[in-house]
Amino acid sequence: MAEPTLRQLRYLTALSHTLNFRKAAERCGISQPSLSQQIQQLESALGVRLVERGGGTVALTPLGREVAARATAILDEVRALRDLTAETGLRGTLRLGVKPTLGPYLLPHVVKRLHADHDALGLIIREGAQVDLERELAEGRHDVMLAQLPLGSADLTAARLFREPLYLAVAGDHPLAASGPFEPGDLAGLDVLSLGERYHLHDQVIALCKAHGAHPRRDYEGTSLDALRQMVAMGMGATFLPALYVASEVRDAGDVVILRPRRPITRSIGLAWRRSAGDPPAYRLLAAQIRETVGAVFPSVTVET
Repeated sequence: MAEPTLRQLRYLTALSHTLNFRKAAERCGISQPSLSQQIQQLESALGVRLVERGGGTVALTPLGREVAARATAILDEVRALRDLTAETGLRGTLRLGVKPTLGPYLLPHVVKRLHADHDALGLIIREGAQVDLERELAEGRHDVMLAQLPLGSADLTAARLFREPLYLAVAGDHPLAASGPFEPGDLAGLDVLSLGERYHLHDQVIALCKAHGAHPRRDYEGTSLDALRQMVAMGMGATFLPALYVASEVRDAGDVVILRPRRPITRSIGLAWRRSAGDPPAYRLLAAQIRETVGAVFPSVTVET
């Protein structure tokens, strides 16, 4: 048995309002015979008579009036569903994965902005190493994630958000502490601490060491940026710290000296999601909100468009 269609329900509601096949057809933008045929198909699908015809007049049967009323409610829900998916705002619950070297310093500002502008949005935030978050995102455990680019999975795609500077941190009594901005050549022979291999920042720091003759310390690999900073303060080596961490945690700490490079060293941050999801407007809007927040709060970063 054929199922009623939304088109047939629209035609029935139009007929219930006009009680005239010609006027209902005009309202729906079709011919009168086509509308009459669709109404008959609806009656056949439901197995009941909906319309009384004869003598030039049209009337709905008692059951026809009930069906028309329910059809109106169904069509209202369909319109509401379309409105929901067409909204420019963010709503519902979004599952967000984030790296521990980024989330604690960025998300408080982003969440504050999102709550003010999109109060119908809820965030479930999971923090973890990027290698784990990428796998979980591909498996559907998250909707989106904040990630250092490039991504390691071809199943994911990303919108670029910003380029975050990396600064060199040394102890207060280190020979470079009073030198001001450093040159790449200043890294030669320097002992450098880094995070463990599961962190994307590790690979970037190792590449910097290799390019400029620094010595990465393999006997200690940090599990957090705070741990690295504490090791630097104890004179165990230098390290590279992201600008958002420095802005949030180091400005008045006094335990280390932060040196800016004369030529920028940055890491690229993006918002990633599954390639199979297409290009959802909500994700693009979220990316735009993050860019605006970062640009307003962290003048040291370069927002990407």
